[in-house]
Amino acid sequence: MTDKLTSLMAYILKKYPAAHNDDLSNARLTKLVYLADWKNALENDEQISGINWYFDNFGPFVNDVENAARENTELFEVQNKTNYYGSPKKVFSLKKNDTAITLSEKEKLAADHVIEVTKKLFWGDFIKLVYSTYPISSSERYSFLNLVEKARKYREVNAEASQQT
Repeated sequence: MTDKLTSLMAYILKKYPAAHNDDLSNARLTKLVYLADWKNALENDEQISGINWYFDNFGPFVNDVENAARENTELFEVQNKTNYYGSPKKVFSLKKNDTAITLSEKEKLAADHVIEVTKKLFWGDFIKLVYSTYPISSSERYSFLNLVEKARKYREVNAEASQQT
């Protein structure tokens, strides 16, 4: 796993409101990393994590986040819990709050934006937000998502739409 991915995960886990820490399941943390990558691709023309995102049945999903947590046991704790419906879920937490974060200020701003926008969203609204992003809404399921390319196309489409109004 990349240092940027583990740093982004640590940053999100550190900054995410404590009242919602049980919400940081594998699915939610993975999608938060996706949203931070998307925001950074839009703003800075590059991803943060380096993940090769895949659009499957569950939206943008890869095993990279869980694998990074399991490979960095000094940084992350993975607990097996149950969700509201009684199904198993993995919940992530940061072991040390003084973990060094190697994100640039621009990358932190992208992550901060994602945290701010999503911190009050329950799962259904959170997933609607993820599915409304351009890379998902403009792609076929079971395909890889090039977020930088999608961000360029998104800006191009929006620029054309602005010129027409």
